[in-house]
Amino acid sequence: QVQLVESGGGLVQAGGSLRLSCAASGRISSINGMGWYRQAPGKQRELVAEISRIGTTSYADSVKGRFTISRDNAKNTVFLQMNSLKPEDTSVYYCYANTPVVHPYKFWGQGTQVTVSS
Repeated sequence: QVQLVESGGGLVQAGGSLRLSCAASGRISSINGMGWYRQAPGKQRELVAEISRIGTTSYADSVKGRFTISRDNAKNTVFLQMNSLKPEDTSVYYCYANTPVVHPYKFWGQGTQVTVSS
């Protein structure tokens, strides 16, 4: 009922930048908060950043000051601007949308690979 399509991942050198996008479709009006998780091989899934419908943001300590989450409600899209990338940022990044009144209440994007070389 909600579909999320991610784009913008790729290979970048340490210190570089990438901008991830996640476009939502379907029951858009049901979406409240949106955000990004990442999961690297052998590691736990980590909440990277989240943003409420009104723009309140929060970040993992590991990315604070380097990453910025934003959303364009008119385009039903959430972004993750990633600056000063480090090799430890290498992961698959997944966007999500919270839908408090629509089961399963959280929808996921397909994931996009971010690889940061040293």
